[in-house]
Amino acid sequence: MELHYTEAERYYQAQKKVKEIKKFYEHLTVYVLVNPIVMVVNLTTSPEHLWFLYCLFGWGIAIVMNGLKAFNYAPFFDKEWEERKIREIIEQESKKANLK
Repeated sequence: MELHYTEAERYYQAQKKVKEIKKFYEHLTVYVLVNPIVMVVNLTTSPEHLWFLYCLFGWGIAIVMNGLKAFNYAPFFDKEWEERKIREIIEQESKKANLK
């Protein structure tokens, strides 16, 4: 089953992708701007315990996952997986409909 997209659908998909990439860059910018503040607060209030590292690491993982998805490097549940799953579900539904 091959999908054929119209020009409007391709434009819509490209527009969605650009929004996803823009969202990643916004997220990365906030990460870069906020974490130095978190570091300063940590080092001035409780330098004996470097809890800002938890923030850097946890939020960093989220940034990496967001970037992988935005730039189509997601190792899990990528677009190809989605398309295969959609086709599989459509085929299952078709078989159920034919049995009734």
